[in-house]
Amino acid sequence: MSVMLRVFLVICAVVVLAFVVRKIKKAQLSATGSIYWLLLSLGLVVVAVFPQIAFFFSDLLGVQSPSNFVFLAIIALLLIRQFNLQSQVTQLQTKLTALVQEIALRDTDAPTR
Repeated sequence: MSVMLRVFLVICAVVVLAFVVRKIKKAQLSATGSIYWLLLSLGLVVVAVFPQIAFFFSDLLGVQSPSNFVFLAIIALLLIRQFNLQSQVTQLQTKLTALVQEIALRDTDAPTR
């Protein structure tokens, strides 16, 4: 893994960390939701500081270069996060539909003045 990629990973991790802390302070991101992003930035720092981890897993999985493994791992983690968010949105949409239907039924049963 090149030195340039290692520096880039550390810079990205610091930027993500600063962004998450800023969003938490502005109450735009919950503390539980931010744990994912904090762990991701910590993982980037660990891989940048100890590139042997990326070399080990790229050899183990047969990925041609450690930098490709890092990109693959980040994309996989983001896809997992996206899937979880989509399932949460679906659950919220279902709850919202049920709530709207319940309010509509309650309003139609109410006597008119």
